[in-house]
Amino acid sequence: MQDLQERVAAYSRKTKETSIEIMMNLDGEGKSNISTGVGFFDHMLNLFSFHSGIDLDAKVTGDLWIDDHHMVEDFGISLGCAIKTALGDKKGINRYGTCYLPMDESLAFVTLDISGRPYLVFEAEFNRDSVGQFSTEMVEEFFRAVAFNAGITLHCKILYGKNDHHKIEALFKGFGRALRDAIAVTNDNIPSTKGVL
Repeated sequence: MQDLQERVAAYSRKTKETSIEIMMNLDGEGKSNISTGVGFFDHMLNLFSFHSGIDLDAKVTGDLWIDDHHMVEDFGISLGCAIKTALGDKKGINRYGTCYLPMDESLAFVTLDISGRPYLVFEAEFNRDSVGQFSTEMVEEFFRAVAFNAGITLHCKILYGKNDHHKIEALFKGFGRALRDAIAVTNDNIPSTKGVL
């Protein structure tokens, strides 16, 4: 079987708006060291790391004096690129992952296919404009950026809930759990009748 120690990635992205450095190990212990300048986003990314089992170090600076849009979207792009790089040829992975994730009164559904065909279906409504310094409209933008740069077909849905913190947390945890199952290596085959993903 594939040497799991090889499923690591270092990715950097620098623009006039943001500077992002990521170190990732898909076969880690869910340990994270993340600093984006937005506390709630750090919290969500730490939860994603823990529930996916992915070790994630990330140092991010951005033009937060404007708002959080550029930083969150660029981090999503960078995270997606790092996931794609770390997966390599995707040999032996489960490919698919699905999770129903409860968070108190909220319930999230996340399912994904590491298909090489990026797509996002996102169904969630939020009551507030922001949670802390994190804009709720950026939840969808983050998942779109990850999906399109990792080459993942991703469906995220809040089935019900009232508290926006809980809804967003359920989505990030659910994404982590679904991704953990999808990236698990179980054999030496490419999981596609095409022979390539």
